[in-house]
Amino acid sequence: MAPSIRVIGMMSGTSLDGMDLACVRFWQQNDRWQFAIEAADSQPYSTQWVERLRNGLHTEGHELDTLDLDFSLLVAERIQAFIAQFELSNVDFVSSHGHTLKHRPQEGYTLQIGNRPLLAGRLQLPVVCDFRVQDVAFGGQGAPLVPIGDRLLFGTYDACLNLGGFSNISFETNQNAQKRRLAFDCSPVNTVLNTLIAPLGLPYDNGGNVARQGKVHADLLTALNQLPYYQQGAPKSLGVEWLNQAFYPILARFLLSIPDQLATVVEHIAQQIAATFPIDAKCVLVTGGGAYHQYLMERMQAHAPNTKLHVPDNQLLEFKEALIFAFLGLLRWQNQINVLASVTGASHEHSSGQIYLP
Repeated sequence: MAPSIRVIGMMSGTSLDGMDLACVRFWQQNDRWQFAIEAADSQPYSTQWVERLRNGLHTEGHELDTLDLDFSLLVAERIQAFIAQFELSNVDFVSSHGHTLKHRPQEGYTLQIGNRPLLAGRLQLPVVCDFRVQDVAFGGQGAPLVPIGDRLLFGTYDACLNLGGFSNISFETNQNAQKRRLAFDCSPVNTVLNTLIAPLGLPYDNGGNVARQGKVHADLLTALNQLPYYQQGAPKSLGVEWLNQAFYPILARFLLSIPDQLATVVEHIAQQIAATFPIDAKCVLVTGGGAYHQYLMERMQAHAPNTKLHVPDNQLLEFKEALIFAFLGLLRWQNQINVLASVTGASHEHSSGQIYLP
């Protein structure tokens, strides 16, 4: 068997549904990276932590420092429990995304909490983390970072679509006979859908059943589709700040029932995502929690009838981002490029991430 490297990847997304952990073994075969997910677990946040992370957008100074420290301790605690639960051994290092609290690349600023050096000491393992800051310093968006993994691990698909707190897509283009990866955030998804259904006392719209009961409101749909972001060219990325400034104020202008709100937003998401598919895309890999939203999947398929939307097994569907952040850490560990300038808009491609040793 080819020499392999075992990495624990951690991802915490803007939908606040929990911390995803995956232990992944990587090896090379015929000059291509291969992987096997050996263990994976999603650990929900307590109500208190959901509120702290949601309100963290507005914290500064000592309060922000305390939140960062507490979240770093939580990350270490959960990774320790994950290692014990699955009796993992021979782990080479941990690769942690942390949690994006603030993302303002146009101001040269992005912040992922939970990436403190104390992780390495607590875990007694090397830790690779804080992948986005360097890219923003190089003039990039700091996002999306997953496309290098899409290219090297999932290159047989015409495009890779992730339906998380926001949706993002990546695919290869040929410009001037040169292969180039293009990727960007398409639209909000779970961050908005989960917020809209919360007044019903539900954490999410299971299968899209509530949205399916609603009616699409034409004026709201038009207003959302006319948001300037959708006319911008890549590279571009979305954050909670954009929702608060641009998206939610439009929703607030229309007094609709929750099912009608959901139906309209789902239609908006489906239209915006389908419009990003490459013209000749035959098969798109779809992962992330939004792939369980059957109604959204149906509406996307309706707008892209000639493209197969391939949803993989549940483990890959749920843990692809944790897997790829493990892979980003591996590339950084080997000092290989793990951020594509064509994707983020940085001045050059680079190997990003801090490395902390125990």
